[in-house]
Amino acid sequence: MLQKRVIVCLDVRDGKTTKGIRFKGNVDIGDPVEMARAYYEAGVDELVFYDITASAERRGIMIDVVRDVAGQIFIPFSVGGGIGSVDDMRQVLLAGAEKVSVNSQAVRDPSIISAGAKRFGNQAIVLGMDVLADSALPSGYRVVIDGGRVETDFDALDWARRAVELGAGEIVLNSIDADGTKDGYELKVTRLIATSVGVPVIASGGAGTPGHLVDVFSEGRADAALIASMVHFGEYTIGQIKQHLAANDVPVRQVDI
Repeated sequence: MLQKRVIVCLDVRDGKTTKGIRFKGNVDIGDPVEMARAYYEAGVDELVFYDITASAERRGIMIDVVRDVAGQIFIPFSVGGGIGSVDDMRQVLLAGAEKVSVNSQAVRDPSIISAGAKRFGNQAIVLGMDVLADSALPSGYRVVIDGGRVETDFDALDWARRAVELGAGEIVLNSIDADGTKDGYELKVTRLIATSVGVPVIASGGAGTPGHLVDVFSEGRADAALIASMVHFGEYTIGQIKQHLAANDVPVRQVDI
């Protein structure tokens, strides 16, 4: 059985790691370069870096911060926020990232997915999806862009399938309803997407305890789990989380606690 991945998310605003609840009330909590190094040394499997205001502000990503983070870690590193062209992707990959994540721009121009996949390979292109529960949509979930600010007419399941057809090699699925609440992942939408596409799905939004990761791997069928608040605020270590997963028969890469 393939090992499940534990991934730490660094949301970055104005050069600082920040965290909020349902995309609101963000507070700055540290330096992303220092935090990235600490999580790498603690045994996290991957890191995700999001410049959370780049798309809404219609600006490019903070490439200097990306380069500094990449210089401190030796694990897969995905970067998103403000990536609007294949050239932007190239700059991020040259700065040291292994993957680029497109979200709002992909909704506006889906061809960026296929163009990126053709240039850099499917494995380098990640679709980021922020979704809200909405019974008006066939799947029950609506795609939202610009950091939760703008609702679209995109149905979550339809968009996930289309993005994979275009060349996305992985999907990060974030539930805005659960984001930052620490009440657990939104298992229904995670399982829906994970069982409907042929690429890895990373669950995001809501992790508060190691048990929540067990749930999203077993019930949600996720391939990886994104965490933030539960480690950012010192409630759990990467080692403690992985030990709990292993004790519950979830295959993970073990680290020293």
